[in-house]
Amino acid sequence: MSPDTPASSAPEEPVAAGLRLAAGTFTIWPAGLPRTDRVTAGWAMALAPLIGLGLGLAGAAVMAAAGLLVSPLLAAALGLGTLAVLTRGLHLDGLADLADGLGSGKPAGQALDIMKRSDIGPFGVVTLVFTLLTQAAAASEAGPMALALAVVTGRLAVTWACVTGVPSARPGGLGAMVAGTVRQSTAIIATAAVAAGAVVLGLLAGGPVVFPVAVAAGLGAAWAVRAHAVRRLGGITGDVLGALVEVATAAALIVCAAAP
Repeated sequence: MSPDTPASSAPEEPVAAGLRLAAGTFTIWPAGLPRTDRVTAGWAMALAPLIGLGLGLAGAAVMAAAGLLVSPLLAAALGLGTLAVLTRGLHLDGLADLADGLGSGKPAGQALDIMKRSDIGPFGVVTLVFTLLTQAAAASEAGPMALALAVVTGRLAVTWACVTGVPSARPGGLGAMVAGTVRQSTAIIATAAVAAGAVVLGLLAGGPVVFPVAVAAGLGAAWAVRAHAVRRLGGITGDVLGALVEVATAAALIVCAAAP
């Protein structure tokens, strides 16, 4: 089912364009699209978990290979470093910018101006350090499969942040392009697919319940951050979406690490 796509349009072209846009938005791979409309943007956000799967597998592969030579913590750090390289660190930058904006305590307009600055303030630094330490420590306990699942969960959080009814905080920018472009039914289908994959991974790991619970925890944490950001800023921005990726990833890893 197409997010925000007329029933009469052929699905193949917008899906392919959306997949290219998703790759260009969430990875270092160039999108190669001459222009972008909201239909394409909707497909890109709906397909974000698929891009997350590729990223997660890459990070998990590096972590598993490094784990043969170094400590689990260092292997996890290398896996996360691989993800930062493959995404240009954009999601981490969004997390830091959102922390600075919300931490400033300023009204929405001023907070958004703070988020647009190129520098990182103390709130951003502390949030980045805490989040990366948490992700690395949790991933070292949970293992490569949990890292892959957490990365997919982070991108699924973006799908839900772009469902119909979620506003944009600015009239322009990425937030304005993608806000409200994904139908709830499409987000539910994407969630069901991720949950099914989580069950399969759980069975392979000997704990079929833990991974689906981790997905739910990641989405719940992202929902809480998104709701707070919408209240404070008036809607979502590209920085908010990046922050949701990292928050959901961290929460999913924590649940996996806490499992007996």
